[in-house]
This record gives sequence, C-alpha cells and structure tokens, in this order.
Amino acid sequence: MPSFDYDLFVIGGGSGGVRSARVAASLGKKVAIAEEYRYGGTCVIRGCVPKKLFVYASQFHEHFEDAAGFGWTVGESSFDWKKLVAAKDGEIARLEGLYKKGLAGANAEILETRAELVDAHTIRLLKTGKTVTARTIVIATGGRPNPHGALPGHELCISSNEAFHLEELPKSILIAGGGYIAVEFANIFHGLGVETTLIYRGAEILSRFDEDLRRGLHEAMVAKGIRILCQDVMEKVTKGENGLIIETMKGETLNAGIVMLALGRDPNTKGLGLEKAGVAVNERGAVIVDDYSRTNIENIYALGDVTDRVQLTPVAIHEAMCFIETEYKNNPTKPDYDLIPTAVFSQPEIGTVGLSEEEAGKRYHELEVYRAQFRPLKATLSGRAEKMIMKLIVDAASRKVVGAHILGHDAGEMAQLLGITLKAGCTKDDFDRTMALHPTAAEELVTMYAPSYRIKDGQRV
Repeated sequence: MPSFDYDLFVIGGGSGGVRSARVAASLGKKVAIAEEYRYGGTCVIRGCVPKKLFVYASQFHEHFEDAAGFGWTVGESSFDWKKLVAAKDGEIARLEGLYKKGLAGANAEILETRAELVDAHTIRLLKTGKTVTARTIVIATGGRPNPHGALPGHELCISSNEAFHLEELPKSILIAGGGYIAVEFANIFHGLGVETTLIYRGAEILSRFDEDLRRGLHEAMVAKGIRILCQDVMEKVTKGENGLIIETMKGETLNAGIVMLALGRDPNTKGLGLEKAGVAVNERGAVIVDDYSRTNIENIYALGDVTDRVQLTPVAIHEAMCFIETEYKNNPTKPDYDLIPTAVFSQPEIGTVGLSEEEAGKRYHELEVYRAQFRPLKATLSGRAEKMIMKLIVDAASRKVVGAHILGHDAGEMAQLLGITLKAGCTKDDFDRTMALHPTAAEELVTMYAPSYRIKDGQRV
C-alpha cells in the first residue's frame, strides 16, 4: 500500500472545506488544509455574514422614523461608512480566528497558500513550491463573481467583493442583476442613503421565487425609492466627468458613481490543475460529482459552490458531513437537497421553503393555496405602508404542505422553523390544529382555514 504525507488534503478554507478538515482530523486522520486568501470562505469573509451586518446598518434610518409613531423623539442622526466597515472587519477577523482555532484544536495542519493539483494524489503549494501527497483530496474552492467580460467597460465595474471595502459611499449606484446579491445590495445601499437603480434582463426580480413574493418585494422596493428597470441590460459602461455613463439595450443613458455587477457566480476552478489530475468539469467549469460528492477520480471529492449544485453555506457544510460519513465511517451518505429553507435579506425580507405555486402546479394535480396579505401590528403606529404576505401551498390529495412563503419582517427566522415543519411532512390539518400565538405575524400561518383559491392541472379554478 502506497505511503502518503496526509490522509486528507483539503483545498479551500470555506465552510465546507473547514468542516471536512476539522472533523476528519478529530477522527485521528492526518489532515492539511490550504487556503490562498482568508479562512472562512465567501460566506464569512465576503458574503452572508458581512452582508447581514450591512443589512442591519441600512435599516436604522427606518427604525428612527418609526420611533416617532411610538412617542419617541429621535435627535439628529448621521452615518459613518468607515466606522461600519471597520466594525465589520473586526467581526470578520474574529470569526476567521475561530475557524482557525477549531482546525488547530483538531490537529489539522493549516496552510496559508494557494494549492494546485499535480496529479490525483499530489498537490503543489505555491508559496513554497513544495509538493505533498494525500490519500484523499477534497476540492472546496467555492465560487467567484462572474466578471461579465463580454460587457464593454466591465473593468470599470465592481462586484460584491469590492462592495464590502469601498473607501467611500457613492452618491449613486447602478446594480446589474436580479438575484439574491443584486436585490440585497440594492436595499443595503438605498438604506444607507445612496441613490440606487437595479437593472435586470428578466420580467421580474428573483426568478426562482414565488410570483406573489417577487411582485410584492418589487412594489415595496419601488415605494421606498429604488428604481428597478426590468427587461433591460447594460450594453456599455464608460467613464464620464462625474462618474460612469451606462448605455442600455432599450436606449437609456444612465449615470452612476459606481456600477456593481451581480450577474451570478462561477465555480472557482481556473488554474487548479484539475486536468492534470483527470478531474472532469462541466461547461461552466464546475466539478462534476456523483450523489456522494465523489468526482470521476475515486480518491477526489468536491464540496460546495465549486460543484454548482446548491450555492448555500449550510449545504456545503451538510455535504462535508456526508463526505465524512461516506469516507471515514463506512456509512455512504448522500446529501439531502429536498426542502432547503432559503431567505433573501431584502427589505422587506423573504423566507421560503418548498415549492412555489408555479412549481407545485406542474407537479400536483390539484392544489389549495392559502394566502394572507396584511399590515403588521408595528406598522399601525409607525405609519409605514409595507404589507406582509404569507402563502401555504397544499397538495389537495394528501393535504401535505409542499410550500411555504413569507414576505415581511423576520421572514427568514420563520422559514427556518417552517423548514422543520415541512421536512417532517406536516399536513394543513397539522397547521389548523396548532394553537395561534397572539399577537404575532406568524399566527397567520395557523389561522388561514379556508383556501384563497385552488389550482387544478396548473390552472386557477
């Protein structure tokens, strides 16, 4: 049997890579992990965590306004972008330290270098030029923003990566895209006082979400003052005297201090040496894996966004734990991608789990749709006009709840608990016999007794 330097070598220090390295090391395996930038990956360093901190920061101007309706007098306020960025950087550094502490505590070797494959068992560490060998290799290098290189002037634009480190807030920003990142940053920048425009080629933002929530969020964002241009795209970006000039397909000429591209993310596999190891990738560069996250090379696995399956941090962590079960516990385990709760930290927020009305209509013969739209209690005194939307999609034959969708405050928190409910296979009857907790917005989920309408063979009846 050949001898190797390591039992496991992990390339990539994000959530999936760190989890697989730490747990394998805790099982007594000799493990090394290499990361070329910072430990924590996209989520911790330049994704979910700093984004959520920015979301909180961007909400305070509305909190100050709302306070007046409850009898509070709030004095003059001001915002300091540099203080926010510094505070965010401090928290990210703390979290990165915790990731490293966990690895070190499990006796995993932490390498701060780019690592590339030489063959199926050999890795080159670029910082030193040294090569090492491993019995098993995990590729967990994540994704990176699509630079949209075909756009003339793309080099003048930024991505979400740079948005976390701007020296100054711009007076205006144009964000291209209609997915999570574009929508969330549009709300963040607008909340911080930036004149914000969103441009998206589709007919409506957030293409994979329930239509009611998409329309409801669009209307709320426009009411706040965010300009949304659908069914249009940028054709050219050039420098002007006072910022950037953007020409669109529909013939509009727009001006913005910054243009941010949020046009999807690509698997981060370029220059990784996959071809030298014989690892197969698809047309987008994503590593092709089987149901157990194993590549076409038996000893090499891939986890997380680099596989372009479900681009969510908890999914990468789940895949890592399935890898541990499969490789080190003699318990082959497939990742379970069914009923993943999802949130969009827009303002108002979206929380969802299961099938949209449109998807369920294609899958089930007959549906019952329960829908409520209402003004939350807090808004009655604050005077804010935003509405909450709640929807339950029910298979009429089995009475099973197959989709739950919320637009409004704390929607993400509710979606996490609904994820447990739907995963357990609860029926609408289970919802109906659950006592309401009053007064809460979430009580609507258990007090919608009669269907708002039915869907039969994909058509509303």
